[in-house]
Amino acid sequence: MKHRVAIHSPGRLTVLAALIGGLSAGLGAPAFADPTVPVVISQVYGGGGNSGAQYKNDFIELHNRGTTAIDLSTWSVQYASSAGTSWQLTKLSGILQPGHYYLVQEAAGSGGTAALPQPDASGSLALSGTSGKVALVNNASALSGANPTSASLVDLVGFGSAATGYEGSGPTATLSNTTAAIRANGGCTDTDDNAADFATGAPIPRNSASAAKSCGTTTTDAAIVTNCPASVSGTQGSAIMGLLQASDADSIVSSASIVSGARAGIALGPFTPAAGKGGTASVQLQVDGSLAAGSYPVGITFTNDTSQSASCTVTVQIAGSVTIPQIQGSGPTSPYANTVQSTRGVLTAKVGSGFFIQDPKGDGDPTTSDGIFVFGASTDAQPGEMVEVTGTVTEYTPTGAARSYTELGNVTKVTRLGGSYTIAPTNIELPYPDLGRVEGMLVHITTPLTVSGNGYLGDRGELVLSNGRLEQPSNRYAPSSPEAKALSAANASNMIVLDDGIFTTPNPIPYIGQDGTVRSGDTVTDLTGVVDFGAAGGLNPSFKLQPTQAPSFSRTNPRPPAVQGTPGNLRVVSANIENFFTTFTDGTNYLGQTGQGCSLGSSVSKSNCRGADNLKEFQRQSTKLVADLKGLDADVAALMEVQNNGDITLSYIVDQLNTAYGSKVYNYVANVPVTGTDAIRVAMIYKPAMVTPVGAPITDGDSVNNRPPLAQTFKLNSNGAKFTLVANHLKSKGSCGSAGAGNSDSGDGQGCWTGTRVLQAQRLLNYLVPQIKQASGDDRILLVGDMNAYGHEDPIATLTSNGFVNEVERFKRPEGTPYSYVFAGLSGYLDHALASTALDGQVAGILEWHINADEPDALGYDLNTGLSQDLYQANQFRESDHDPLVIGLNLAPAFVDVTGGVKIAQTAPVPNRITGKYSATVTFTNTSGAALSGPLQFRLDGLTAGVTLDNASGSQNGAPYITLPSGSLAVGASATVTTTFSNPAKTAITYKPALIQGAF
Repeated sequence: MKHRVAIHSPGRLTVLAALIGGLSAGLGAPAFADPTVPVVISQVYGGGGNSGAQYKNDFIELHNRGTTAIDLSTWSVQYASSAGTSWQLTKLSGILQPGHYYLVQEAAGSGGTAALPQPDASGSLALSGTSGKVALVNNASALSGANPTSASLVDLVGFGSAATGYEGSGPTATLSNTTAAIRANGGCTDTDDNAADFATGAPIPRNSASAAKSCGTTTTDAAIVTNCPASVSGTQGSAIMGLLQASDADSIVSSASIVSGARAGIALGPFTPAAGKGGTASVQLQVDGSLAAGSYPVGITFTNDTSQSASCTVTVQIAGSVTIPQIQGSGPTSPYANTVQSTRGVLTAKVGSGFFIQDPKGDGDPTTSDGIFVFGASTDAQPGEMVEVTGTVTEYTPTGAARSYTELGNVTKVTRLGGSYTIAPTNIELPYPDLGRVEGMLVHITTPLTVSGNGYLGDRGELVLSNGRLEQPSNRYAPSSPEAKALSAANASNMIVLDDGIFTTPNPIPYIGQDGTVRSGDTVTDLTGVVDFGAAGGLNPSFKLQPTQAPSFSRTNPRPPAVQGTPGNLRVVSANIENFFTTFTDGTNYLGQTGQGCSLGSSVSKSNCRGADNLKEFQRQSTKLVADLKGLDADVAALMEVQNNGDITLSYIVDQLNTAYGSKVYNYVANVPVTGTDAIRVAMIYKPAMVTPVGAPITDGDSVNNRPPLAQTFKLNSNGAKFTLVANHLKSKGSCGSAGAGNSDSGDGQGCWTGTRVLQAQRLLNYLVPQIKQASGDDRILLVGDMNAYGHEDPIATLTSNGFVNEVERFKRPEGTPYSYVFAGLSGYLDHALASTALDGQVAGILEWHINADEPDALGYDLNTGLSQDLYQANQFRESDHDPLVIGLNLAPAFVDVTGGVKIAQTAPVPNRITGKYSATVTFTNTSGAALSGPLQFRLDGLTAGVTLDNASGSQNGAPYITLPSGSLAVGASATVTTTFSNPAKTAITYKPALIQGAF
């Protein structure tokens, strides 16, 4: 399958908006929003949290200019940089009443002194403080283009002279950390011209609780509008202040007083009344250093000269001063959770969404971490310097996590204290009982670790590491058994994700080594970094190491050479070739035809196609597949995930493979009428020089088989031995949406659709295998393919408990962990070889050719990945996500030469003058000391050229033979046959007689 890009951050997704300026404005005609919708963007502010800013957050304000309520539940506000074409969005909710405002709080910076009023919606858009573009859209689909013209666009504001998208003659004036773009007349003016409709001024954020502004009517009793921060915060022992403001459109705000929450240490400073009607009154809420740590709601009421009043509540948060180990505590969560605290620590690492600090002395308690992550803040301090941080102690629990991670968030203050400190990393090794004890700390892993997974290296910069390769529990033990549960627990304590610390698609892709790869099974040393926790590609949230120095990789799992020297006399291969389609997702095909589609059930559509997106990708994919199959050099190969389009795709594979060999080496087993309802099917190719198909292929079109198995009996040309190969691709573990009882994920490691896979295995046993035996007259059967079940899961147990032998387990388990697939850092084999009892003794060996599962996804043929680099190589490596399985068979012959056990007496050929034929006799006497059971074949090897044996029973490898009529020869018994030859040239008739026991 094709893996797509996931942008990430430690513990949460973070949107990083590019702040681009200095570009020329005016790309194309100016955009005009929908004039029929009364809601407009009334204010934009991008300086939140910047140097000198009053407010900590950026914000976007809306205003309903109309006379009817507007439902915003499907709407969004969107942002793009000044010259950008990609838009990021914040979803809205609720009803916006006529005349009311709607406040959307966006990203916070590290500065600012005041919180915004209670927002009506919140997002994480990081607006430029100077120039950018903001749009109001009536759906939640991202816009595109520098100057969008979508029908869903309700309003567009280009702010700052560099903005390339705007309404009317131009964008607003350029903003700053202390100014916002404010629509005139309280948000009522809308002439579809940003330059004319907006002025810059001190930001005045208004929410749905603010006084309404009715457009087109005069309000004679306007209410007082307060502008108070939701909270002010500081550290115990230090004085803090918060600015409170109020205005009234038709009156003068004349006083302010504390009406609730008054206490020693909290007071209002000198009051500045409004200069006139509509003016702004202000007062400072003053908190002195004597106030104890805690949270204190304070109610303030403003009054005007007409005895109207309005109130706001400000929460005073005073942080205590505690050490990092005290914050962390010895339990699973912090004893200070959800409180504001200040602490000091040495900066150990900076990452994309914050930084790590550590107590330089620690508390000597191994159960309490000495480090902590500071989320969403930045500092000019460098690693080794002391900083003081004030923020809220937060227990962050990522989606799907069974635990939380203690960090400091909602940071209000970061002070660079300087100095030069050295934090000695704490030595640890895996397995580690609880990495939570060292979360946020600088550590050194003392033992080499193994790369256990690399699937998300390209798009997330991550590698799964462990002490030795990790195995899927159900690959070794029965699901839900005590042993499987114990192995699962052991895996959990023996895993850490090596990250890259940047939390965006990495450029360049890290950790790539020799041969342009880093393989699962390679080892890593010199691992030093800080212990993080958060989302990880393909895993539940996990502990991660953010390195502070470059790790060292060793190629301890080298790429394997082409397959050579398979034991036995026949090489059989099972290969999942991962969605090899000759019809592409863009609606074209390998012939360049357009308007094409792929079949899935009764539908035909390009959306059903699963492989290459276009011809260029297909050519890359085909190159890898041919290299794979040529390296395998199979005598017979079962293939999975071939496009289900008759023999079109399969014949293409064979043609390309024969071209690579330079001759017609391969043929394919022709398609059967029933190939299932899936877009992919199983197939077979073979070397006619090695084997000959016997009879027609057999399948099972029962409805349980969405991808029916394919069985074909083959005869080994060299000795006449027969066996039957059955290609399988059982129901996948994913796509659980419609799974019902017996098929839903029970949590035992088998995934979904286990019940269906068991039914498919039972159909093999009860229907297909008996059909094969009856048709072929031979019990030697080999079941291969992608069973979508690990070694000890229920479908495999169904087969092995009913006469089939797990040859991978038999041959590979003694060597270590058998695997053909790596998922979520765990290795196991989904690709199987199961032999019937009659064939088991003739299986000579097994090889798992590890060319795919150990390689990063980023090495594949896919061009549409969003990765920063194209690591594709024109070779077999990462052709698929499954490793091919090679089975060596040593098939016992159907016949044996017993010439050495008989005495042969021949008469010279005598011509018949009437017929012109030559006749002779040959007598065989059994001198072997044991009876020779029939059938017995007299074969004439090296018969003179131009001479024909007229009474031949048949021919074997070009030599004619006669079946002895006696059937068998007892000890000392003799049997005589007559030979009749045509000899037009009348040459001497010579040959070498041989007696063969068995049937050709």
